[in-house]
Amino acid sequence: MAVGRTVRPSGALLAGPVIVPGRGEGPRPPDALLGDEIRLMPTSRRVMALTFNAAWDESGIDTVLTELRRRKVPATFFPTGQFADAHPAAVRAMAAAHGLGNHSYSHPYFDHLSTAERSDEVCRADAAIRTASGTDPLPFFRFPYSSTTAQSIADINDLGYAVIEFTADTNGYLGPQGGMTVAKAVKRAVDAFTPGAILQMHVGSTGDDTVIDAQALPRIINAAQDQRYKIIDLRQLLTPAPD
Repeated sequence: MAVGRTVRPSGALLAGPVIVPGRGEGPRPPDALLGDEIRLMPTSRRVMALTFNAAWDESGIDTVLTELRRRKVPATFFPTGQFADAHPAAVRAMAAAHGLGNHSYSHPYFDHLSTAERSDEVCRADAAIRTASGTDPLPFFRFPYSSTTAQSIADINDLGYAVIEFTADTNGYLGPQGGMTVAKAVKRAVDAFTPGAILQMHVGSTGDDTVIDAQALPRIINAAQDQRYKIIDLRQLLTPAPD
């Protein structure tokens, strides 16, 4: 897993959306978000972002969306194309209030793929997410397994996407069978709090219907608010920062 970088820390988030040829009318990520993976938002403000990957089943999705709605907190979801094909209603529910990124079509290791195969994975996922959601996905890509290389990042950038990874993963996806508990997931999240932090969580279950991140979410939000962090929408990376 590559370490990545923090891009141009400043008091404001980046501005300057432009159009991506071949990606409809969606915004292109600012050039400062290209060239490497992003693991911290480029800001010195006390803000952070919540993200959820979706590649398995629908377990926990209603719980997560209900909690985000109740707390008026934004998040970004990164479904795979296979998930979008299998669970279009869930993807529409995500898109109704939150941004959607691209997490590949079939969740392979990208370092094992050719440039053409990477393009196929991304474009198939984009088409599936658009069809399921009825909206334009964000120009944000997250690598399966967070397995990045310089060449694969360049290939993704050439397709018009910024590579949005994460500051820390709660590891809730491991579930009880992997030794994870809600308390451990919360601690991993809280330990990663820093200006510009991007937290990775997961919806869906790997087999036992337990979704630790759904259970941990209220405590993570409480901790962020207790420490005076504002949870912001990653879409702010594409638009001018508010005054």
